Amino acid sequence: MTGRLDMTAQPLALTHASVDRAAHHRLDEAWLAAAWSHPTTRVFVVSGGQVLVQDTDDGGTEIVMTPAFDAPETEMHRYFLGIDPEDGVRYFALQKDTLPGRMDQAARPAGLREVGGLLSPLQASLMVHAVALENWQRLHRFCSRCGERTVIAAAGHIRRCPACGAEHYPRTDPAVIMLVTDEEDRALLGRQVHWPEGRFSTLAGFVEPGESIEAAVRREVLEEAGVVVGEVEYVASQPWPFPSSLMLGFMAQATTATITVDGEEIHEARWFSREDLRAAFESGEVLPPFGISIAARLIELWYGKPLPRPGSTPR
Repeated sequence: MTGRLDMTAQPLALTHASVDRAAHHRLDEAWLAAAWSHPTTRVFVVSGGQVLVQDTDDGGTEIVMTPAFDAPETEMHRYFLGIDPEDGVRYFALQKDTLPGRMDQAARPAGLREVGGLLSPLQASLMVHAVALENWQRLHRFCSRCGERTVIAAAGHIRRCPACGAEHYPRTDPAVIMLVTDEEDRALLGRQVHWPEGRFSTLAGFVEPGESIEAAVRREVLEEAGVVVGEVEYVASQPWPFPSSLMLGFMAQATTATITVDGEEIHEARWFSREDLRAAFESGEVLPPFGISIAARLIELWYGKPLPRPGSTPR
């Protein structure tokens, strides 16, 4: 399409594979014990999707980590996240009911939406892994076969049922997210019912059982906006652990232009030319989809330049 940006020029937030997950060590209790006690091992606490972060002297942001011997006691909720392939440091996350306090007041709690794009690639990959595991662990404590309480195994990556022997693994729910354009190369953006006035973004929805991802794109657009989609082009994926999604990004070509919103998920939808969207940004009529979501990158692919950020002036 005209004016498209290079999606590979800057990797998507939360997609950096900077840590070797070393899954072959998860069932090796002796290795895990040795890794935990190693002096270079680093640990951080995750609670309710948040971790403690602090600002650095060079203006950056980093997760507050400690050596294992300084970490809170919680062996049953200790998750092995992987190994830094460059220096061999092992990383663990601890799931706690609350984040630990900080006497120096230099740290603050933060979630992925706030700091996912500010952390280093390595720390962002650690945090998205930890948050996804914590969400799954909190929501899947009982066996879906017999109802017995399950126990944690494989360094946080399996829950086993002591009654029936079933093993349960972290789930990932595939969801499609798409930037739809029409024959005039206008973009279809919608506003969800619970969003503030002016907040527009791409359409999205979950893939249903027995459905291909391309079919899901066409179905969701038709259900939410009443627009028929023909050609569908895959762009990229992004983990989105809120609580357990994998966002599959697409560009899609509409074959009809009449909009009929469902009123349940989408309150309003509009076609925007690049000039329309730029004017709406400048006037404040439309708020761009800030944050780390793939939605902004899909719009930028079509728009041809980065979307305005807080404090910036669109041009």
